[in-house]
Amino acid sequence: MSPRPQPGREYVLTLSCPDSAGLVHAVSGFLVRNSGNILESQQFDDRLQNRFFMRVHFDVSDPNVDLEQLRYRFGPVAQAYGITWALSEAATPTRTLIMVSKFGHCLNDLLFRRRTGALNIEIPAIVSNHRDFEGLAETYGVPFHHIPVTRDTKPEAEARLMELVRELDVDLVVLARYMQVLSDDLCKQLEGRAINIHHSFLPSFKGARPYDQAYTRGVKLVGATAHYVTPDLDEGQIIEQDVIRVDHSLDPGDLVTVGRDVEAQVLAHAVKWHSESRVMLDGNRTVVFR
Repeated sequence: MSPRPQPGREYVLTLSCPDSAGLVHAVSGFLVRNSGNILESQQFDDRLQNRFFMRVHFDVSDPNVDLEQLRYRFGPVAQAYGITWALSEAATPTRTLIMVSKFGHCLNDLLFRRRTGALNIEIPAIVSNHRDFEGLAETYGVPFHHIPVTRDTKPEAEARLMELVRELDVDLVVLARYMQVLSDDLCKQLEGRAINIHHSFLPSFKGARPYDQAYTRGVKLVGATAHYVTPDLDEGQIIEQDVIRVDHSLDPGDLVTVGRDVEAQVLAHAVKWHSESRVMLDGNRTVVFR
């Protein structure tokens, strides 16, 4: 595991802009002028879209230089090159609200990774439309909010969710097998800061009992996809995918077990990369600096 970032000294700058000469030099010059030392730098030039993407993790040796000063001083550089950017402290955990229904493997995995320090996130709340995992939340000391959802109460339930997002200063919402379709309006409010996980059979096996459908068809690969939430159901920008090879010897229950393992791992990767500012949107795609 990489060393933990030092609070107040390490920062992450992400940026995207139309590609042009001198971009890397401009960023490097900004860092030099502010006593910055590059710890990790990654970049990508999307030649088809003529856009440049960059992520720089750096530390600052001058104790008098802080986050707000860095943001202020980078402003003229960004303006000169038409840069869309974000600058944050590397050590600051991402405040993450987790939503779950009746399958808890992804929730349990995220809680465990958070406790062991594998994820730099804080979990101020777990929200569920069922009470199945209230005890699990209590075990980890995380407040549990039961918000039932019916066709008639869905607007009120979503309004309560957004109240929690605002009250708890939530940066990221994770749908850890939350089996309710979010409204278009809620998807737009959470654009770029909500991640969903689903099996990678879609669109082949939609609806109930997908693993039984997969067994009947004799699938040879079981996988999962983590993506951002958009109004287009399960069609948001993909962050991570993985597959595991299976064969005829596995029954539907075995496929479920294998599928849950890959779902948990894929979702954890997506949450980790998002929380470390490694994911950048490129239209309907993502640039992921792993």
